[in-house]
Amino acid sequence: MKIHRTPFLTLPFIGAICAFEPFGLAQEPLCTDKPLAIRWEIEPLTLDANEGCAIADVNGDSKLDIIAGRHWYPSPSFVSQPLRNIDDWNGYIQSNGDFPFDVNRDGKIDVIAGSFVPTEIAWYENPGEEGLRLGHTWKRNLWVDTKASENEAQLMHDIDRDGIPDWVVNSWNAKNPLTIWRLVDNGNRDGKQASYSLEQKVIGKSGNQHGMGVGDINGDGRDDVLVGHGWYEQPEKPWESEWKFHANWNIQGSIPMIVVDLDKDGKNDVIVGQGHDYGLYWWRQTGKTAEGAIEFDRKLIDNSFSQPHAIAMADLDGDGKAEIITGKRYFAHNGGDPGGKDMPELQAYSYVDGKFTRSTIERGHVGVGLQIATGDLNGDGRIDIAVAGKSGTYAILNLAK
Repeated sequence: MKIHRTPFLTLPFIGAICAFEPFGLAQEPLCTDKPLAIRWEIEPLTLDANEGCAIADVNGDSKLDIIAGRHWYPSPSFVSQPLRNIDDWNGYIQSNGDFPFDVNRDGKIDVIAGSFVPTEIAWYENPGEEGLRLGHTWKRNLWVDTKASENEAQLMHDIDRDGIPDWVVNSWNAKNPLTIWRLVDNGNRDGKQASYSLEQKVIGKSGNQHGMGVGDINGDGRDDVLVGHGWYEQPEKPWESEWKFHANWNIQGSIPMIVVDLDKDGKNDVIVGQGHDYGLYWWRQTGKTAEGAIEFDRKLIDNSFSQPHAIAMADLDGDGKAEIITGKRYFAHNGGDPGGKDMPELQAYSYVDGKFTRSTIERGHVGVGLQIATGDLNGDGRIDIAVAGKSGTYAILNLAK
């Protein structure tokens, strides 16, 4: 039996124009409304407290599927299939992200996941064609017990550019160490055990805080790590040497904070949201002080919704330029944040010559959680979106106008 869903198509939202900065010195926002030439089809997949999602080819049919917490959703039907069991916790579930990676090198995509409070990093083994067909849950494998709790989120990023992604952990507790777990080839090739070991590198003994990004801030060709109250400069030997901390800002930032040369002036900027308040910003890098500190001109992009906790960039309209994708993380902190109980929404921003145009993808149903995933889900050559949050898990298909 085929389950039929009635998709809802979005219309340009007219109402809350880009608002002024309510805290501190008021700024004129840089965005105006201009819908992208895209027709969006929204596929509701499930409603639960899961807030992590990813896109990968789970079943090896060369089509990109959606991975989101307890389930995975094969393209093109997106009918839910079981993946793993996750405990509920205080209005959340004990998972703060999904990361597809072939951990045991058997040619099948597995899922790596951590948790808010539990201290273990685990990988969930893809059961293969027969197991997927029968709807088996994936075998949980303990990778490492970090002994560290209060984990806000993680990123997987190839820190040392050796071709293998590493695991970077953010904590909402500024006193917790900032740790990178390096993935190291351990030689296992049996297709059952992990082919990688995790080696711990503490780059800040007491220096975390809500918000995280990875990118080359100072232009030395090495990727640095950004957190809520500054950034850590990667040394020439990242696993042996000390990382220098620069206290250039203090914000309860988004995850990720996007490092990108937005205005193509040769200096990397930062796109950052206030994860538990109002404000999406472009920190334009302007140069350095006489003492060598990097300076930013902090510009408000939009302040019409709260909690832009997750951000992504992708070329949605096929013009060769990536849009900024973000939205309201619905009911973060169980609605206790400023604007926490407002309607969810999902937005895309195009940038041209110092100005941003905002296109509402959907408002009233679709928000964001801890991850925004992008990829061509239906094989039509256009970039689609997947989001998961307390307003639901959705496939958002990018159709011809």
